[in-house]
Amino acid sequence: MSDYDVLVVGRSCVDHIAVVGTFPRENTKVALKQRLVEGGGQGGTAAACIARLGGRVCYVGRLGDDDAGRICLNRLSAFNVDTRRVQILPGGRTPQAYIFVTEATGDRTIFYEPNTLPRLASEQLTAELIASARVLLLDPDTTYIAERLPAKGGPQVVYDAERWRGGMTAMMQQADFFIPSRDFLDDERAGGTGRTLTAQMNRLQDRIQGRLIVTDGPRGAYYFAEGQLVQVPAPRVAVRDTTGAGDNFHAAFALALSRGDAWREAVPLAVAVASLSCQAYGGRNGVPSLENARALATTLAHCPLRETVQPPHP
Repeated sequence: MSDYDVLVVGRSCVDHIAVVGTFPRENTKVALKQRLVEGGGQGGTAAACIARLGGRVCYVGRLGDDDAGRICLNRLSAFNVDTRRVQILPGGRTPQAYIFVTEATGDRTIFYEPNTLPRLASEQLTAELIASARVLLLDPDTTYIAERLPAKGGPQVVYDAERWRGGMTAMMQQADFFIPSRDFLDDERAGGTGRTLTAQMNRLQDRIQGRLIVTDGPRGAYYFAEGQLVQVPAPRVAVRDTTGAGDNFHAAFALALSRGDAWREAVPLAVAVASLSCQAYGGRNGVPSLENARALATTLAHCPLRETVQPPHP
């Protein structure tokens, strides 16, 4: 039996979330409706989501020995995430993000500090630690890890491709499930602008070894099956804040794989968790129970789209 369902590697930060009635123009002043401070970052939020869903999860990352780092660590611990592999760096500066949420729509605008903490050392992510999990979830900060991963036969690798980064080509060859957002496809290095979704996904699928799944916010997610493009539309929910929805999608997908779900059935579960998580402010407060998420997932359809596309790699 594996020690963990999912091993999550990536970024943690502190999210300062401010709710406003309407997003202001420059050189204007607007009153806040609400504000809160929560742990954030793709890896940290995904780890918290997996734990909330009942998964055994270990988070691997680096934090500074500052107030922001202590907030991140305390919030992960509050969700029962195993944080023994988190390294606290003396003098390190934990990144912070400032998120403005528009009350009427739930749309958010993020101002974030780039992560200046050093990359993970090899001894922090050993072959033994990787082998202790059923699934390895890597967030966008971790493309440099691709060349360190063991040969096939270890845990399934799920990669959250937020935007193009150095080392992306190597990650394309390592990830069993390469999951970018729709915006990623518009990058010329990934698929290029001015093409249909089908053409963009085909072009990207040809470059990766694993399975391609594309998230598209309120439109759900897309994948290829039997030569056709398939959509799992998102359900209608009362959206308050979309912060962390993509992180929660990846988290739920990884946990479902670790529990033995077929990948196609993991997609609607991930869409359900991501959608339900948007009903509260902050990326973690709205994460549902696994039971409620599975109940909603059973109502979501796999909808073949009209365009015929090339089949994915076997």
